[in-house]
Amino acid sequence: MRPLSSENLWRIIGISAVLSTLLLLAGFGFAVKDMLYPKGEVFEGRANVPALPAGGKLSEGKDIAITAIGDSLTKGTGDASGEGYVKQVVALLKQKYPDTSVRLNNNLAVNGLKADRLEQLLETDKGYSFALRQANVIVFTIGGNDLFQIASGTSPVKAAGELNLNKLKAELPKDLKRLAHVLKRLHAINPNVQVVYVGLYNPFYDIPEYRGGSLQIQQWNERAYALLHQYPNMTMVPTFDLFENAIGRYLSSDHFHPNHDGYAQIAARIVQSLE
Repeated sequence: MRPLSSENLWRIIGISAVLSTLLLLAGFGFAVKDMLYPKGEVFEGRANVPALPAGGKLSEGKDIAITAIGDSLTKGTGDASGEGYVKQVVALLKQKYPDTSVRLNNNLAVNGLKADRLEQLLETDKGYSFALRQANVIVFTIGGNDLFQIASGTSPVKAAGELNLNKLKAELPKDLKRLAHVLKRLHAINPNVQVVYVGLYNPFYDIPEYRGGSLQIQQWNERAYALLHQYPNMTMVPTFDLFENAIGRYLSSDHFHPNHDGYAQIAARIVQSLE
């Protein structure tokens, strides 16, 4: 075989460099697209797959199949590791039940999702409903975008400095009604699944003029718990106390979403609630 000439060698190196650059740019483009136009994972399922059995305790050795739905907190926004609370829940359950199969079927969370849109997905999206029927554990977050966008009229991440707490208080009943519809639909789709709802916290607790927002957050949590309490397989895990005393430790740099350690605290409470 004839050795490559220096001209051909440099041509190959040049082509390889161009291809590597194009691949890097493509990957960067997909990452930016996901941040600007986030979407939940598509799950169409197969009609011949039977729904998983539900009921009973997780410690009895049955398989654990998790589906996650909701907003950016369930998506894991703010966690540089990309795990969020969902993947950490899976890891903790695998550690706690080493002889049990634990899997995450789907994480269908969408950044910016509000309760009315979630209700619509539950009503009309067949793939969404199918994914929920394939689970015996559902974890979800919803409500944060509803409350903080009402109070600020803008993105929750940009809400600091613009919150109208009186407006937040006035709109609370309407948003709780949407949450009630979400829970009713979840129960209709899978009446036996164990549902864990993650309660809300006030990310602006360290800003004196918005500390009072915690009162409305607590009203949401109390009424949300009352709604969940109507269904024997639904529960809520509180988070407000985690963040009020440790904002700097558990919030990400956007001052709204948890960081990796904050999500770890939420995951630990979810696993405790599933015992």
